[in-house]
Amino acid sequence: MSDALMLLMACVAGAALGVVFFGGLWWTIRKGLTATQPALWFLGSLLLRMGIVVTGFYFAAGGQWRRLLACLLGFIIARLVVMRRAGAPLDPRASRGEEAGDAP
Repeated sequence: MSDALMLLMACVAGAALGVVFFGGLWWTIRKGLTATQPALWFLGSLLLRMGIVVTGFYFAAGGQWRRLLACLLGFIIARLVVMRRAGAPLDPRASRGEEAGDAP
């Protein structure tokens, strides 16, 4: 395969890993806000997401720094896309019916 095609494939793999990582983070935050044990959700999610991404980067890079950079570029692009698709940050006060100016 040509070098350009391999770099493109590494970039696509990085984008897929980014969607898994940041999409999983978004999902974890939404579930963690209502969970009875949010620390377990966040810790378990972090370990799972990091394991998937590190393993994916290892195989996508194949020991070549150019592929690693292409994978990282795809990962960053996926971050921007997921941030845009996820929308505005959640406001926990809105779910409890509190106003922004209310004292605790």
